[in-house]
Amino acid sequence: MTQPPPAATAGPAATRDAEAVTAAARGPEPARDARPATATGPAATAGPAGPGDRESASCSELGERVDEFVRTRVFPEEAVLDAGGPDARRTLTALRRQAKAAGLWALPLPAELGGGGLTLRAYAGIAEAEGASDHGPAALGSASLLDARMLARHAAPAVRDRYLKRLVAGDLAGSYAMTEPDSPGTDPLLTRTRAERSPDGSWRLTGRKWFVSGAAHADLVTVLARTGGEAGDRDGLSLLLVPADAPGFRFVRETPVLGAAGQGEIELDGVSVPADHLLGTPGQGLAVAGERLQLGRTLRALRWLGQAGRAFDLLCERAVSRAGADGGLAGHQLVQQHVFEALLALRTTRPLVHEAMALVADGRDARTETGLAKVAAARMLQQVTDAAVQVHGAAGLGPDTALPALFRVARAARILDGPDELHVTSVARRVLRGYGGGARR
Repeated sequence: MTQPPPAATAGPAATRDAEAVTAAARGPEPARDARPATATGPAATAGPAGPGDRESASCSELGERVDEFVRTRVFPEEAVLDAGGPDARRTLTALRRQAKAAGLWALPLPAELGGGGLTLRAYAGIAEAEGASDHGPAALGSASLLDARMLARHAAPAVRDRYLKRLVAGDLAGSYAMTEPDSPGTDPLLTRTRAERSPDGSWRLTGRKWFVSGAAHADLVTVLARTGGEAGDRDGLSLLLVPADAPGFRFVRETPVLGAAGQGEIELDGVSVPADHLLGTPGQGLAVAGERLQLGRTLRALRWLGQAGRAFDLLCERAVSRAGADGGLAGHQLVQQHVFEALLALRTTRPLVHEAMALVADGRDARTETGLAKVAAARMLQQVTDAAVQVHGAAGLGPDTALPALFRVARAARILDGPDELHVTSVARRVLRGYGGGARR
């Protein structure tokens, strides 16, 4: 995707980089929103997301509605959702009802399954708006996108019929278990979880996984396990869809990320998995996992753009509203530098992310582009959020703004779905091989 789709967040026309900095120095202008500098940009001006202006206008209108929903409905509930527990479940259920009533449910999921039917290209800008809150995708039903696409492409027909529509409707929750406590998450070839074939054709699954998103409330967990070969072999790894109510499946504990709930550890003690619950070809699970990870990393990067835009809004609002004995913060050149550097990071990262999404949407090899986008977006989110915290001072560390939560996401972003170092090395080796370099494979 050489041209990104329109940005989905609301706001007037794009503001030039220099204008954003000088406007911060002058202070707030009447009837002017500080958000356009991030809400628009390359993604907003590159042309329609699909064939024809009508589709583009429809996506833009949807994006504005999603933006409004996330800001007015999801933002106020974030503290409850972050805490987890029964109150968080009740709140999320209520938000999902509201999203369905508003016609905003599961927008990137197939219409025949109960979703909104948007293509990945059309959804890219909307993903930014949803992602402005870490809970936006779950509240709006797009959190099931990876599971639904994986089942649609690689599950047996009976498995698709049994689970797909219920996943899209939000009646079932899916999760993905790859990382293990005792083996490096960056090297799936060392996976210790094993699945042995039983005489009746089913699989007997034994192992342990942790930092499994949504594990505490998952109904289905996709588990990477070795079904053949030895540790280190590329072949012999498979993905199995495991019902969480199966005997031997145990949720061990929450594994909070920097204090926030949502991740968990599971134990698989001889869990029996039906033969048709193996996804794709036995022993070729890495191909399915790689396909999922390319889209998953790109979706995360899009959502991090949304959260960085939110942090940038807070940065600018603080700069123009906070006054001291020697004038407002916006008049200080060091504060202006924070504004400029944050805006530069946002504007230069967005095209990388949308390029990766276009390649993924077209089914093309996007390994280099997703690696670049994932690292750039994670670093950018940390940079912008850190600048916003700095300009807020002590208030940026306290409970009265979203900045502590945004900063937590930003720090975790550099590890989730592969640490920066993994992507840096992988991309560099791939590039050097194209030049005939001698980088080790």
